[in-house]
Amino acid sequence: MSVPWVFASRNANKRKEVEDALRAVGVVLLPPGGASEPGEVEETEATFEGNALLKARAWALSTGCPALADDSGLIVDALGGRPGVHSARYGGAGLTDAQRWVLLLEELRGVAGPARSARFVAALAWVSPAGEEQVFHGTLEGAIAEGARGAGGFGYDPVFVLPDGRTLAELPRLEKAQLSHRAKALAALIVWWRGRAAAAGEK
Repeated sequence: MSVPWVFASRNANKRKEVEDALRAVGVVLLPPGGASEPGEVEETEATFEGNALLKARAWALSTGCPALADDSGLIVDALGGRPGVHSARYGGAGLTDAQRWVLLLEELRGVAGPARSARFVAALAWVSPAGEEQVFHGTLEGAIAEGARGAGGFGYDPVFVLPDGRTLAELPRLEKAQLSHRAKALAALIVWWRGRAAAAGEK
């Protein structure tokens, strides 16, 4: 028996990653575009967790369904943690993914070696219509490449280099789905959900 959730994002790439992972535990995401979905939720919090909770609460309240929200981004040490929670809007509204990572590379011009360290961070917030809340985290350590490589992925993937020298955009989709920051947060969510379902079955 499948359990319906809503995914509090209109990002098709994120939705695909989440949908693929949750299928294994019988969770299905309701189709996007429902009339009861809220409008754009303003991300006013200073943390990924805070923004994820804002979105999940709004969608659970509006739709009456359990809601899952993702807030994730890139933290670059040499830039004092930027772009951080502003990763999706870095450089201003209307920029493409490629324009954002070009800006990032320009800001890191002259920064070399270990000083280019960075990490992707993800927070997944689950909120029920009754107000139950859970948050799950995932981190992927790496660095910013000198230039873009790879045709896969999305966002900053072409310039985020892993310890083995490959960028996230050079990874096969299934491999990225196993090791990304979002994959780690999803794995924690799945462990929790299985435990919750088992406990409910024992009652």
